[in-house]
Amino acid sequence: MSRFSNLGHRLYQGEVSFDFVGRRKLWYSISGVIVLVAAIGLAMGLHLGIEFKGGSVYTVSKPGLTVSQAQETADNIVSSHPLVQSTDNGKIRIQVSTDETKSSDQVRSELSQKLSVPLDTVEAQVIGPSWGKQISQKALTGLIVFMILVTVYLAIAFEWRMAVAALVALLHDLLITIGVYALVGFEVTPGTVIGFLTILGYSLYDTVVVFDTVKENTKGLTKQNKLTYSEAANAGLNQTLVRSLNTTVVALLPVAALLFIGGGLLGAGTLNDISLALFIGLAAGAYSSICVATPLLAQLKEEQPDMKELRKQVLRHRASAAAKAEAEAAGGEEAEADEQPAGMVGQRGRSAGTARAKGRPSTKR
Repeated sequence: MSRFSNLGHRLYQGEVSFDFVGRRKLWYSISGVIVLVAAIGLAMGLHLGIEFKGGSVYTVSKPGLTVSQAQETADNIVSSHPLVQSTDNGKIRIQVSTDETKSSDQVRSELSQKLSVPLDTVEAQVIGPSWGKQISQKALTGLIVFMILVTVYLAIAFEWRMAVAALVALLHDLLITIGVYALVGFEVTPGTVIGFLTILGYSLYDTVVVFDTVKENTKGLTKQNKLTYSEAANAGLNQTLVRSLNTTVVALLPVAALLFIGGGLLGAGTLNDISLALFIGLAAGAYSSICVATPLLAQLKEEQPDMKELRKQVLRHRASAAAKAEAEAAGGEEAEADEQPAGMVGQRGRSAGTARAKGRPSTKR
């Protein structure tokens, strides 16, 4: 753990750096493949819950009744492929679509007889398709309003390029999460919609934290000639990297418990609706804030004329510094080479002069 903390300190101080922005083509390729797979899943269609398409819901309370037993019984009663799940309070929930020809009272009565439970323990709720359509429209309207407000806020608080990058990251997370839902065949319920909105808020929060650090690092950037915008943005991303990873891991742990333990091991199927959306969305949100939003922002900023000029100045400065370093290194080698023969000649000269002086008669009296 201390090593991880030390890594975070070194990342913040700039002693260690991962070039996320410079590898943006790699991240774009990975995101493109994931989004393509998600789009294929989405084209196959979502498994909408009864709240959206209408139908009947029957809740049965019987100690010891398993999901498999209730599924077998429901399949023998109705012909429209009912969905059977266990609820959080130990009851069995049976969903029947509007395609079923039997009436609600008839299905309720047959469930009571074949499961050997009193009729009053079988609760029935009928949901019309018009109500589900209204819910779908309101959910879509809420999502569009959310996106517009987010874009306006980021454009005011930061700038429009940051707003565009954040919006692309949000759509990236949303498409991936919905696509995974379609691929695994999980039911989309109002809880799923809540999960979608939650992950969008989380992804936005993570992106805003990174953008705030990038904004601080790039303030007055054109007054120097050592860093380009991409390099300064990458430094800001590295400074918040450990915080982003810590936040994501802490958020994923309880969600994973809901999904794999509550929904998987314990069989609480209703937990899967929101937990899968949160799990996929949190992971995608962390990835997009690091590998999509900031690299895209840097790419948009590098298209500005002042940032293009800054890049030229930085490259000229580095070329000049490199040439100066080479010249100094070459001059040092020449001086070292010249010093050695000069010393040897001087030694010979002193030796010869000394020898000649010894062979002459002394003029002193």
